[in-house]
Formats: sequence, C-alpha cells, structure tokens
Amino acid sequence: MTGTNIGSLLLSSRDPEALHDWYLAALPPERSHSQNGYRFLDYGSLEILIDNRAELAETAAEPTRLIMNFHVPDARAAAARLTELGAQWVAELEDRNGNLFGTVADPDGNLVQIIQFGEFD
Repeated sequence: MTGTNIGSLLLSSRDPEALHDWYLAALPPERSHSQNGYRFLDYGSLEILIDNRAELAETAAEPTRLIMNFHVPDARAAAARLTELGAQWVAELEDRNGNLFGTVADPDGNLVQIIQFGEFD
C-alpha cells in the first residue's frame, strides 16, 4: 500500500438487516459480501458496512451532517425505483446545470443523494 485509502463507510443502525436490505433494493451495489462476520455493500471504490448500534435513536438526529452521493447511470430510473420503495424525497430529482440531482431519506433518516452527471434524455 502506498498511501491511506478510505476503504469503507460505517453506517450504524438499530435495524441493520432492514437498512441493508433497503440499500440492496434501492441502490443495488456491484456486490454484497461478508468479511469476518460483517456484511458489506460494494459500490466500486467504496464499501458500506451497516452495523448494529442499539444506543442510537431510531432516525438520524442531524441527517445533513453526512450525505452519501450515489453516482448513477440513469437518475430517472433510480428515482422511480426509490419512489416505488416508498422513499421520502427531501429534494425531488431536478436538472442542475445539465446534471440530475435528487435527495431521499433512507429508512433511518440518513440523506442519500442520487446524481447523474452529464448528458441525459
């Protein structure tokens, strides 16, 4: 290793199984795998580890502190899938200078932004 890398993001939840399943359905990763008893969602260069934290409130107290940006190839299809899953839209999908952005809250209240940069129909 030549330097320090961010290998994963820990996303804590009181119900990690439900949150894990939501991410699998809402924003399908390249793969889902287990390592040393922990389940990871692999999104290319970053993995998300969803783990149990019983001391947490049911929803995020300050959801804008960290917003996960998911770069998607088709933002409209991703938005439709999120809507079908009942996601709460914080900011509807919109064109921002030729790029599509939309923000939802995951089941724990964490903010998730979908982004499609560049050309789209």
